[in-house]
Amino acid sequence: MLQQKIDQDIKKAMLAKDNMSLTALRAIKSALLIAKTGKGASDTLTEEAELKILQRLAKQRKESAEIYHTQNRPDLYQIEMDELKVIEAYLPQQMDREAVVNYVKDIITQSGATTMKDMGKVMGLANKELTGKADGKTISEVVKQLLA
Repeated sequence: MLQQKIDQDIKKAMLAKDNMSLTALRAIKSALLIAKTGKGASDTLTEEAELKILQRLAKQRKESAEIYHTQNRPDLYQIEMDELKVIEAYLPQQMDREAVVNYVKDIITQSGATTMKDMGKVMGLANKELTGKADGKTISEVVKQLLA
């Protein structure tokens, strides 16, 4: 489903001569194709797998933008941020930190976690439930804060 939407949007970007969007869309298409044709992969991707791919691409853009910002390269920083906006358009609405805190509190209560030793269990449950809705780094920070 996502693959078809990306293909349609690539055509639109080509007709509009929107090179920035086209670059980001082709990166998404490439990542999806690699995931489909990789060793041991099936022809179809689950929605969860698609979300993970999109999140990985978004994370790569954020990290690159951060590096370019610290190296005082505003031209490259802007390219990464523009591509990030295109990629994020295909991700579900991200939860704010407060919502993540409340959700992780519920997970901690349900799982009976009390110390940092339980972090792995809480992270596993939180990542599974919040895939595509929250950044893994934010989830990790919240879990550490609440279990400390």
